[in-house]
Amino acid sequence: MFSRDRWNEILEALNANKFRTLLTAFGVFWGITILVLLLALTNGLKNGVMSDFGDFATNSMFMWTQGTSKPYKGLPKGRWFSYKIDDVAAIKNEVSNLKYVSPRNQLGGFRGNNNVIRGTKTGAFEIYGDYPEYIKQQPMDILQGRFVSYSDIEAKRKICVVGTGVVKGLYDKDEEVLGSYIKINGVNFLVVGTFKMSNSRGDGEQDANTIYMPFTTFGQAFNRGDRVGWMAITAVDGVPITSIKKQVFELMKSRHKIHPEDDRAIGHFDLSEQFERVNGLFSILTVVGYFVGALVLMSGIIGISNIMLIVVKERTKEIGIRRALGASPWTVKSQILQESLILTILSGMVGISFAALVIWIMNTILDSAGPVDNFANPSVSMQVVFTALIILVVSGVLAGLIPANSATKMKPVDALRIE
Repeated sequence: MFSRDRWNEILEALNANKFRTLLTAFGVFWGITILVLLLALTNGLKNGVMSDFGDFATNSMFMWTQGTSKPYKGLPKGRWFSYKIDDVAAIKNEVSNLKYVSPRNQLGGFRGNNNVIRGTKTGAFEIYGDYPEYIKQQPMDILQGRFVSYSDIEAKRKICVVGTGVVKGLYDKDEEVLGSYIKINGVNFLVVGTFKMSNSRGDGEQDANTIYMPFTTFGQAFNRGDRVGWMAITAVDGVPITSIKKQVFELMKSRHKIHPEDDRAIGHFDLSEQFERVNGLFSILTVVGYFVGALVLMSGIIGISNIMLIVVKERTKEIGIRRALGASPWTVKSQILQESLILTILSGMVGISFAALVIWIMNTILDSAGPVDNFANPSVSMQVVFTALIILVVSGVLAGLIPANSATKMKPVDALRIE
């Protein structure tokens, strides 16, 4: 199909008017460049926004208590209540398809009043009482030592795991952290581990200034008893937490004598629902990116088609001679199609290479400048590259189809008459 003579003919035809060929190819080059860059920028925006979810299990929700908005069974409106540790066991036993139910308590806050002391150094840190499974919901890298264990929960051990920000604020450089003691609100705790969040974006500084301890120890040391501040609940894979949360709410309402229609009493944040909304938004943006890029590319394809029509008209006599010498209509058509296809693919491949260079430059700048809010790692997958190549091949064929048909409709006698 592509003999040496055919290649020479195609190159000769493209070199006949180099400036015209260059301008024609630029339309396709620019179209495919815009297409790839739009998809890369959309992906970069998606990566940045998705990083706000951190590495927390996205099929999860957080649930806390609020004041009731309706009187019920003799209890007044505006009543406040607290979850108990028994509520956690009830949820695990009575609601199916749940993977983790983690009760949580919190003390202090990042950038609040100083609540931790070690020697002469003090700091304000977030203190959490947690169960061991929380590390499976919020992945973190244990740098030294270990995380909270069930033996710590049962024995109510006064141990804690500290973030890198805590280490930086309370310890000297190269000072041993494991085995040391820190005083939290007047209570001594043994440090058994250090950690950093797997995802360093978003509230990375806040995460680093965090201390974890056993939930039971937290309740005993800070007089919380069996009260639960809030819960982190994760559903099993394949079952959206959104479809289960109503059962959880109904169970909590019945256990705490809350009106069945009181939707204000239980506050929650459905991470899965938010994640799906964001995913849906970026799916639409990806479609828009393909659509806009395809429109720009189409203008280049139309340009190639128009130029090929002009080329066919300029080579009318040549086509007539070929037909007179016995060339079949398909032979003439295939040559026009091949010329169009080669021009489209070559210019498109240069466009893809140029887009890849621009993406590499953007990532280099981002790496050197540091994290940018809501934007990270603009890139395209190999699937996008293959899709672009398919678009190029189809576009090349379409661009040459009309000129090729026009060439084959000429009668040899009429073509030879044209001067």
